[in-house]
Amino acid sequence: MDSSNQNERRVVGLAARDVTGILSPYTYYIRQTGPEDVALKVLYCGIDHTDLHLMRNEVHLANYPLVPGHEVVGEVVELGSAVRDFRVGQLVGVGCIVWSCGECSSCKSDLEQYCNSRVLTYNDVYKDGKPTQGGYSSAMVVHHKFVVSIPEKLSPEQAAPLLCAGVTAYSPLKRFFGDQRGLRGGILGLGGVGHLGVLIARAMGHHVTVISSSEKKKEEALEHLKADAFIVSSDSKQMAEAAESLDYILDTVPAVHPMDTYISLLKVEGKIILVGVAPKPLQFETSALILGMKTITGSFIGSIEETQELLELWAKKGLTTMIEMVKADYANQAMERMERNDVRYRFVLDVAGSSLE
Repeated sequence: MDSSNQNERRVVGLAARDVTGILSPYTYYIRQTGPEDVALKVLYCGIDHTDLHLMRNEVHLANYPLVPGHEVVGEVVELGSAVRDFRVGQLVGVGCIVWSCGECSSCKSDLEQYCNSRVLTYNDVYKDGKPTQGGYSSAMVVHHKFVVSIPEKLSPEQAAPLLCAGVTAYSPLKRFFGDQRGLRGGILGLGGVGHLGVLIARAMGHHVTVISSSEKKKEEALEHLKADAFIVSSDSKQMAEAAESLDYILDTVPAVHPMDTYISLLKVEGKIILVGVAPKPLQFETSALILGMKTITGSFIGSIEETQELLELWAKKGLTTMIEMVKADYANQAMERMERNDVRYRFVLDVAGSSLE
């Protein structure tokens, strides 16, 4: 982490430079450690489907060169003079946001992810006016309030997907259903978020049904993730038999899909919780909601407090994140495979074990 001058440090990462989304080495400079900052050497970073959308300029205006990555696990190498809650050498995590105002009602309610002034970990502009870059990089400097501690019993590569995918599932299940046990929940889509949603819902004492477009993931859902049931959404008989049977559906699908098909599975007062970012609008019949007092709602990642809670839950219960480790020179192939849904269930980039230059 060499300095170019007293105000910057050199970092090497993988960046997309245009709408093709192709990653290649990129050298840039980030700020030195401020009084309230934590500087970390990046060890691992989860690969999220949102990364691909952003790299291709599909969901937000991309600011190129763009270094993705918001499931970052690293080792603390330097602390600001005012930081007391971390130590050098400690394993820590950074999720989807790196700053919020601290003054609005959302921030004061531990909902800082909904702060209108929030700064995203990458493809955003920090309060100093410089672009933020993510965890497909050798190092980061982050305000300590947006850093979480990785429990000693949890391996760092296992922790990475929890920092976005995991808390994206955990936050709405906790907030909407609290400690209600025995609920019948559906997990729509068995990808990075979906497989963690199954594990989290089961840990909360829910009866869990996986809903997928084909049977190819049935064995893994039932045998490895221990889901209670599996429905193939393209099978009209199975869907009819499951009609009005679920209290909620956690919709993790990051693509356009027919909402009415899944609304029919909800009980009266049932909820569909959208957490997958579709690149185009979704459509549904309003009568399907009105006649069942049903709800379509959304949830955006989770708070820093919820992220820490989830990490502790994972360590306490000995849960296992299903990941495939890849090196930096495989990142573009990993993106292609992720787009084809050819991963079980989350790629994690071995940053420290790769050559980024």
